[in-house]
Amino acid sequence: MTGPMAASTTPAQKRTALRAGLGSGRIQRLPGAFNPLVAKLMQEIGFEGTYVSGAVVSAELALPDIGLTTLSEVTERGREIARVTDLPTLIDADTGFGEPMNAARTITLLEDAGLAGCHIEDQVNPKRCGHLDGKAVVPAADMARRIRAAVSARRDPGFVVCARTDARAVEGLSAAIDRAKAYVDAGADLIFTEALADESEFARFRAAVDIPLLANMTEFGKSELLSARTLEDLGYNAVIYPVTTLRLAMFAVEAGLREIADSGTQTGLLDRMQHRARLYDLLDYRGYNEFDSGIFDFTVSE
Repeated sequence: MTGPMAASTTPAQKRTALRAGLGSGRIQRLPGAFNPLVAKLMQEIGFEGTYVSGAVVSAELALPDIGLTTLSEVTERGREIARVTDLPTLIDADTGFGEPMNAARTITLLEDAGLAGCHIEDQVNPKRCGHLDGKAVVPAADMARRIRAAVSARRDPGFVVCARTDARAVEGLSAAIDRAKAYVDAGADLIFTEALADESEFARFRAAVDIPLLANMTEFGKSELLSARTLEDLGYNAVIYPVTTLRLAMFAVEAGLREIADSGTQTGLLDRMQHRARLYDLLDYRGYNEFDSGIFDFTVSE
């Protein structure tokens, strides 16, 4: 018995599950978890995976998503989330945190932290949010070196290396497709097509690239919000909702804090709160208690 403190599956098993899901013909839905408790909720509800967004890691630290977070900060947040869920966790590794050698080290640390995969993008350092204007991308050959370095560094061949291209907004759709093909040749397992405009662009990308594709359905960005069913019908293999849970939480927190500031009490907010009983259920208080009793339920004879 391992007790309730961690996932019941190993990192290798989760990587196998992610690869199987990407090849299953059913779209893998990976909402962004802004903390480990949210990841546990995603598993309970029945999602196929969970995602750790670099934008969210930055925002939680009250920083903009412009490459200010460090490899160690991102890795530790990924470790905290991956360890509590049986779902595979995909993490945003920005540009690999430096040059190709840095990208290689990034893979080794994320593997050791129990992640199932990561994506590395072709923006210049420092990067910016993929749905903002003014992005710049490195030459495709430089990004191919990043991907080759990442692939060569992994020890578990199950670890998924995803290449993200931000070229659509910079160089156009055709150039983004050409880059994706080059990244496939460099060894990428999965392609993340950032900031495509609409269903027709998602379809063109799918027709041109013959490995699994990931769609980003982030709110208030450049992409039309397509349903998981639509993306699956288009042939996409995975979809992320990177900032959704943080946006939901922060909207509720701000509204609640303003009400407390105005009224002096949280009484009117109780029906908008998670009840303590529900929190304890999600935390598995009962499992911890049974585990503790099972370990220490003994007597010492004379």
